[in-house]
Amino acid sequence: MKIRLFKYLSPATLYFTGILSFSFHGWVAWLPILYAWVLIPFLELMLKPDTSNFNNAEKEIARHHKGYDYMLYIIVPFQYATLIYFLFSFHQPLLSNSDIVGRIFSMGLLCGTFGVNVGHELGHRVKYFERMLAKTLLASSLYMHFYIEHNKGHHKNVATLEDPSSARMNEPVYLFYFRTILFSYLSAWKIANEDCRKKNRFILSLYNEMLQAHIIQLLLVLTIFLFFGKTITLYFLAAAFVGILLLETVNYIEHYGLARTKKENGVYERAMPWHSWNSNHPIGRIMLFELTRHSDHHYMASKKYQLLEHHDDAPQLPTGYPGSMLLSLIPPLWFYVMNGRIEKIDARN
Repeated sequence: MKIRLFKYLSPATLYFTGILSFSFHGWVAWLPILYAWVLIPFLELMLKPDTSNFNNAEKEIARHHKGYDYMLYIIVPFQYATLIYFLFSFHQPLLSNSDIVGRIFSMGLLCGTFGVNVGHELGHRVKYFERMLAKTLLASSLYMHFYIEHNKGHHKNVATLEDPSSARMNEPVYLFYFRTILFSYLSAWKIANEDCRKKNRFILSLYNEMLQAHIIQLLLVLTIFLFFGKTITLYFLAAAFVGILLLETVNYIEHYGLARTKKENGVYERAMPWHSWNSNHPIGRIMLFELTRHSDHHYMASKKYQLLEHHDDAPQLPTGYPGSMLLSLIPPLWFYVMNGRIEKIDARN
């Protein structure tokens, strides 16, 4: 069990490559990108997927082992310490344009991998402390409204036309970016406003979670501007946007072309394992805290990451998440690979 627990320390290697990126010049500035988008996809092509699940005894041990939670908690100081170092790194002399862009993309990778992904995991927790940690992490990508829309919108509407985060068949990822970013934001406002109405609170008040998010994010950007100036603030905004695009690329591959059936009473069928794409490739599973077992997450959103299981009827991506994300950036090739898989799923169900 200890080995299974401590393997989730391995994502910290991405922080290590980030520190190197912010410390040195030349190709090292791009080291996290090479690590995440070259080395890991290559290794996942070589390694076989692991479909094994915990047995009942192992589930009970993992369910109550606080170590799995601590693995997530330590990400918060890691994330902000690395962000501060990223901002200070631009005071170094003789930075080339390549160094600057490499560092921005590297910080963006950390924003997407940890700021949003770990924020997503903690955002599903019940404890107030953990939900506050989720919002703190999401702030590093200036995407705090994800907490609102994902939990109260996406999980309700996944794999339907009502969900801006579910990609439709033959929808290129580049068009998906525009649709999901805009309509997820509007959906979050709608949900937050409705929550205020249900609680008899004024919409334009601090009880509105969207207003809270905007104030916190504005204060973060303003603090960076006051301490580091306009140019470095723009670098931070660019890194945050890279993190947002990484999140939305993950959203794209997780539900592409999959659709729930609307019953005669106008209600959609329950989200089932075949309404999410999965990957059991071991490296991606560990680096993303089991996000790649996405079917089980939607089937039972309250499950902690270490308990997520493989379902035999869950559709599988052709490779791990990093490789599939790269594939999605070439729409004709993505459609060629994925549309045939969707047709087989439709025929089966």
